[in-house]
Order: sequence, then structure tokens, then C-alpha cells
Amino acid sequence: MAASTGPGASREPKEPRMDKPVDLIEFETMLLGRYVHLLAPRDRREGERLDRSAYILLSRIEAEGPMSIGQLSAAFGLDASTLNRQTAAMLRAGVVERMPDPEGGIARKFAITAEGRRRLDADRARNISGLRKVMAEWTADEIADFAGHLSRFNRDIERLDGRPWPRD
Repeated sequence: MAASTGPGASREPKEPRMDKPVDLIEFETMLLGRYVHLLAPRDRREGERLDRSAYILLSRIEAEGPMSIGQLSAAFGLDASTLNRQTAAMLRAGVVERMPDPEGGIARKFAITAEGRRRLDADRARNISGLRKVMAEWTADEIADFAGHLSRFNRDIERLDGRPWPRD
């Protein structure tokens, strides 16, 4: 029987090109971006989760302390209008508050509220729980090796971007 080649004909799925390790990394990071939301799915019973931008901004403010729009712009390479929209939504959600610059500067800074801390901690705990489920059959050494490689990968991206993330 001849294979159909017309519209709607079924085709065998094309295998991704994996002739180089970098090709495999590209493919796997693409999939990781697709699967991230599955690591800690939203559960209506657990309350409202932070959106991705709020989670990242709160994590940066947590690492550095209160930050102004200018500091956030420099840290993320985002324009002030984008950050103004994101921080306005965060203010409405009660996860940040504006405060005078503790060092006496003119610009007001954004600080995490108790509600912001609670939600950031809850989301982080759900994310970690999801990762533990995925890696349930990994050894402690495998997890440590993966963490080390992932950290190096991110640090090298940050080196090229010129905006390192503060780490403990």
C-alpha cells in the first residue's frame, strides 16, 4: 500500500537533530521551559500563586533588599514602563510596599510585605516539592552534580549578560 502524501496524511514524527551535545542542551532547555509549570501546578485549594514576574522580582528584592525602579531596571535589563506595570500589580496584590530609601536617596524603593513573604515562601516550597517529586529516584550525588552544573550554566549566562544574580 502506497503512503498518502496529500493534505491530512499522517506522517512519522520527525526526530530532533541531536548530532551535537549543544543541540541536545537546546532541545532539553526548550522542553524544560515547557514543563516548569508542571513542577508545582496551581491548586485552587492552596490559594493564589504569584505570577512568574512577581515571583522573580520578589526573589531579587529578597536577595538584595528594597530596590527602586532604576535598580530593578539595571538588574533585569527591563525598561521602567514594564517595571512600573509589574510593580503596580504587585502593590495592588499587597506583596510589596513603597518605602523611602533607607540610605536617604530620592527614589522610593519596593520592599516585600509580610503577605509577599508568605506567598513567596509558599510558592518556593511548592516548587521545591515539585522538584523533589521529579528527582525522587535520583541519588544525593546526582542532585548535587545537577545543581552544580545548573548553577555554572546560569552564572555563565549572567557573565555574558553582565547582570549577575546575587547569591549567598
